[in-house]
Amino acid sequence: MITGYLIGESLRPGAAFEPPGLRLRKVSRVDLSASSADGQPQVWTFVEWETDGDVDGLAEAFADALAPELGWYVDFGAGDDHVVVFAGKVFRYRRGDEAGRAEAVAYGRSVGTPEHQLDWQD
Repeated sequence: MITGYLIGESLRPGAAFEPPGLRLRKVSRVDLSASSADGQPQVWTFVEWETDGDVDGLAEAFADALAPELGWYVDFGAGDDHVVVFAGKVFRYRRGDEAGRAEAVAYGRSVGTPEHQLDWQD
């Protein structure tokens, strides 16, 4: 089973995110005004999900639905791999692969992800 979070505010306006087999686990709202970056909302909606479905299809669905502004991303583990998805771009690397992680982090910086938000756990 694969689990992860989506920040509701990270979805592109008009996006329909409907990957088959995705199940909702929990929705919560969190005030992150102390750590949100310029332009980001101060309150975030965390959507916790799970699936047994197709990892590549899920990653592509996220890539199609995420807003390109502000460097939003979704990340999750899939077996021995870590998947990091930005709008239009998917990175998949083996856990512990420093070069793979560095490539995803560099891309995040290039699209405006705040440095302190490039802290996903492998």
